[in-house]
Amino acid sequence: MNEQELQNIRADFPILQEKIYNKDLIYFDNGATTQKPRCVVEKIEEGYYHLNANIHRGVHFLSQKATEAHEAARTTVAEFLHASKREEIIFTRGTTEAINLVASSFGEAFCHEGDEIIVSVMEHHSNIVPWQMLCERKGLTLRVIPMNEFGELNIDEYKKLLNSRTRIVSVGHVSNVLGTINPVAEIITLAHNQNIPVLVDGAQSVPHIPVNVMELDADFYVFSGHKIYGPTGIGALYGKEKWLNAMPPYQGGGEMISTVTFKKTTYNELPFKFEAGTPDYIGSTALAEALRYVQDIGIEKIAAHEHDLLIYGTQRLMEIEGMRIIGTAKNKSAVISFLVGNIHPYDVGMLLDKLGIAVRTGHHCAQPLIDSLGIAGTVRASFAFYNTKEEIDEFIKALKRVVEMLS
Repeated sequence: MNEQELQNIRADFPILQEKIYNKDLIYFDNGATTQKPRCVVEKIEEGYYHLNANIHRGVHFLSQKATEAHEAARTTVAEFLHASKREEIIFTRGTTEAINLVASSFGEAFCHEGDEIIVSVMEHHSNIVPWQMLCERKGLTLRVIPMNEFGELNIDEYKKLLNSRTRIVSVGHVSNVLGTINPVAEIITLAHNQNIPVLVDGAQSVPHIPVNVMELDADFYVFSGHKIYGPTGIGALYGKEKWLNAMPPYQGGGEMISTVTFKKTTYNELPFKFEAGTPDYIGSTALAEALRYVQDIGIEKIAAHEHDLLIYGTQRLMEIEGMRIIGTAKNKSAVISFLVGNIHPYDVGMLLDKLGIAVRTGHHCAQPLIDSLGIAGTVRASFAFYNTKEEIDEFIKALKRVVEMLS
């Protein structure tokens, strides 16, 4: 990505021009949420001002146009993930709801007392707690894939966990703490060799690397709109048609029904079976706009630029005495978690904020991972395609100042 392209992109994000405590904003908290380009916000405004009507049920013009836009957005998501059918895309409120949907509906249909669920040690809470709730509800056991000292999953140990009692494997594509890009294709193949389905949490992968659910052969794949430059409160679940057809609905209400009587209700066809109530049809069209924005830039170009930032940022951080980078996998996304000496990460983050730099501190909703590392938390800098090496230089300068103050 050349300098002119980068400046053009940055111009699309008005918030990057903000001043924080009279300092130029440097936003390195993209793992938590990304900023929104002007076109996405304009799409939301257009929807509410010119296209607002409840969808699927109305015969009038606005309802028809809003329905067309919502369903076109479903097609955009399907194409972005390379799904085989648009009906395999279920709109959700985000990654968390999508995982809860699968845990609830898949668990209801296929899990019985004594069965096992496999997750990894590096999962976000949203890919741990729903499975724990299922285990408590149905008498299942949660098994955990360990990792090595570099933050890479131990595949040999994973192979040992797979057995006839395993009902599903649920694993993150990219760790939100370590940045590790997990070998999900291999994880899926090993599970499929024993007819075990796999859910992949793509919250941290979809914005940064190419994803093809057909090539991966994922049974379920989930992501959130707000992490890929779209609005909050919208996301998607991809599920293979055979599983979605076999699973009971997640929620009951309008839209997910075919017929309703007081004696019996029959359910709608896919994808509507899993979309009870009025959907976020404004959010879905804005999400589609965000995906088009990313496609116009090129996900490969984005991945290359962010990798350059990762390498450069890692090199610059190692200039600081006492620096300890948490997560040094060979295959990493643009996330750097670190500690400096015995300085508490919260103190670092708080002082960096006063210098206009936004980073994340704490356990990053991955307490079991942080506990396994024997630390209280980390400082996390997570990059996006609108970030620059110049911002990293300013970050390093500020961090050196903070470390000097706190040492």
